[in-house]
Amino acid sequence: MEQEFKTVATFTDPLSAEITAGMLRENGIPAMVFGTTSPYPSLNSNVNAVEVKVNAEDFEDAMKLLEQS
Repeated sequence: MEQEFKTVATFTDPLSAEITAGMLRENGIPAMVFGTTSPYPSLNSNVNAVEVKVNAEDFEDAMKLLEQS
């Protein structure tokens, strides 16, 4: 069975995405960061957003946790 992921947050910078994913993980919700950025900050405005995703079954718990923080 293939795992379904849902986006809980979108960022323009990878550091904010990693901080959010880390907070979710610390609270028992597996989270992953998707999206690529360039090591050159001036180019990052030209790339797709960085997304934090969780398993579909963890989506509602993750959203509640993000709303509280």
